[in-house]
Amino acid sequence: MHLEEFAEGNSIFHKLDPRVKFISLMPYIFIIAVMKGLNGPIVALFISIIMIFITRIDLKKIISRLFVVNIFIVLLWVFIPFSYPGAVIFSLGPLDATREGLLFVLSMTLKANAIVLATIAILGTSEVFTLAHALVHLKVPLKLIYLFFFFYRYISVMHEEYSRLKKAIAVRAFKPKTNIHTYKTYAYLVGMLIVKSFDRSQRIYNAMLCRGFKGKFPIVSHFSLSDKDVFFGLLMFIITILIILISVSN
Repeated sequence: MHLEEFAEGNSIFHKLDPRVKFISLMPYIFIIAVMKGLNGPIVALFISIIMIFITRIDLKKIISRLFVVNIFIVLLWVFIPFSYPGAVIFSLGPLDATREGLLFVLSMTLKANAIVLATIAILGTSEVFTLAHALVHLKVPLKLIYLFFFFYRYISVMHEEYSRLKKAIAVRAFKPKTNIHTYKTYAYLVGMLIVKSFDRSQRIYNAMLCRGFKGKFPIVSHFSLSDKDVFFGLLMFIITILIILISVSN
C-alpha cells in the first residue's frame, strides 16, 4: 500500500513550496464547500480538473480515487431528492422527487469532486514528511502534526499487517459467510490487529528514543520562497475570489 504515489512527479505542483500549498488550498476548498447553486461548483470542478492535467498524474489512479468518493455520493442521490422540499418532478410510488433536491445533490456532487481533485493536485503532490514540515512552519500545534504524521506514515504498515492476517486465515480455508463463525473470526482478526499495533508502536517508540527523540523532531533544512510560489499563491487567491463572485451572482 503506497500512500504517496502522487508525490512522485516533476510537474510545477510537485516543486511548489508546501507552505504556499496549504495557504492557497484551505480558502479554496472552504469556499467551494459553502457555496450554493451550480455555477460556482461547475467552475471549481473545471479548475480542479485543469490542475490534475497540469500535474500529469496517471488518470486511472485519479478515477479510482473518485470512484471511491462517489460511491458515498450515490447514497445521497438515493435519499435527498425524495426528502428535499420543492417542486415535484417525478414520483416513485408514494415518494416524490423534487427539482430542488436534485439540484442540491448535484451541487454536492460537483463540490465533492472539485475538492478531492484540488486536494490531490496540490497536497497529494508533496511527500507527507514535507507537508508535516510545512505545518510546523505554519505554527500548527506540534501534537496535531505528529498525530497526522504518524497516522499517515504508519497506516500502510497497519494495512500490511491486516493483509498478512487475512492471508493467514485464507490458507486455513476460511470463507466468509453470514454466520457466527465468520463474525468470531473477524473479531479475532481485529483483536490481533490491535495487539500487533500496540506491539509495533512500542518498538517504534523505543527506536525513536534510541535516536535521541525528546518530544520534537529536529528540523535541519528549511523552505525558501521562489517567484513561482508567490505567483501560484496570487493565482489561487484570484481564482478563489473569482469563484466567490460567480457563486454570489448565481
